[in-house]
Amino acid sequence: MPELEGVFEIIEGYRKEVIQLQEELTFRIALGPDNGGTGEHEKADFIKDLLETIDPLELIEMKAPDKRARNGYRPNLTARWGDVQSEPAVWVLSHLDIVPPGDLSLWKSDPYKIKVEGDYITGRGVEDNQHGFVSSFLALKAIFESGNRLKRPVGLAMVADEETGSEYGLCYLLREHKDLFKKDDLIIVPDAGNEDGTMIEVAEKSMLWLRFQIIGKQCHASTPDRGKNSLFGAAQLILSLARLKKDFDLSDELFDPPISTFEPTKMEANVPNINTIPGRDLFCMDCRVLPQYDVNEIIRAVREIAAGVGNELGLQIECEIMHRQDAAEPTSPEAPVVKALTDAIKKVTGKKGKPMGIGGGTVAAFFRQAGLPAAVWSTASDTAHQPNEYCLISNILTDAKIFACLYLNKFKLCS
Repeated sequence: MPELEGVFEIIEGYRKEVIQLQEELTFRIALGPDNGGTGEHEKADFIKDLLETIDPLELIEMKAPDKRARNGYRPNLTARWGDVQSEPAVWVLSHLDIVPPGDLSLWKSDPYKIKVEGDYITGRGVEDNQHGFVSSFLALKAIFESGNRLKRPVGLAMVADEETGSEYGLCYLLREHKDLFKKDDLIIVPDAGNEDGTMIEVAEKSMLWLRFQIIGKQCHASTPDRGKNSLFGAAQLILSLARLKKDFDLSDELFDPPISTFEPTKMEANVPNINTIPGRDLFCMDCRVLPQYDVNEIIRAVREIAAGVGNELGLQIECEIMHRQDAAEPTSPEAPVVKALTDAIKKVTGKKGKPMGIGGGTVAAFFRQAGLPAAVWSTASDTAHQPNEYCLISNILTDAKIFACLYLNKFKLCS
């Protein structure tokens, strides 16, 4: 495709644009109410103005009502170019929100001010999920600068609330704007990937978040016999829950890692002083379960283990389901979106894309639940949610070339 050569040349000169966009997006802090923020409004406003510069045929802000957020809503944006009546369209969906930086002492720089060192850009959100938006946007920008025309309609969607469940993001769009995405559309979610850009995610594990409350009796630490130590109960329960790994030990090589995972995570504060035995402890557990298992089986096993520990130690243990998302029907490795991505990856990098499953949850699961085959892909450094999150400028530019192939391709797909 001769037109691609000119587009690629323009993209290769976009280093400054990548840095500027990452800087603008990073200091506009997009934390949802569940993560201590007011919503994604400032970032959405910036992106809306940015998209206007490349003349979309349609640019819509869809406001999902959320009384906790600024102005009572969460912002979602969709923009479209080309003949929007023709099908299939190429859709690229990124998310606006980020996670908090966590322990600031672990960061080597301000998480909300990017740090550029050679090929590396560091800052909260630069990989998750600004990388995906920047690459998909710059691909369109380069095509229009080159004077080329799109071969298919292209849509960019930027949604809220991905980090805390998507109720005010993609779920809202799928529920309230049912005709926006079509079954034949090629839907790409650049929200996960591997370092060489060959992983095309087509399946996800079930996700289960649990919160345990262990209730005992508080007392002075010098007279432990007068109380019931809830911290000891929490420790015993955490160790006992490790049994889940043995009881649910199936392996599926489609996934990375190939097993179900059951990990204790957040521990909430109990007593403020050292010389008091706590009477109440709380901790959470993150479970990523292979689709071969019924999530109800996991819940029954967890509650059985908790009841056993509670009876043994004379403690009351409550288990609350904080979030549950059962695995959706996978996207077929033969789906048009997978073949189109495979073709574009091969054209740009010479590498062969590989359909795979992951344990991390992405918004692609909601597409699949709605009967819309979607693929998750990007050339990612796997630093999401970590301190000193970073992305590579070269990866963003490579991904922009791959998106440009998709936007300009007539989809003569590889076999």
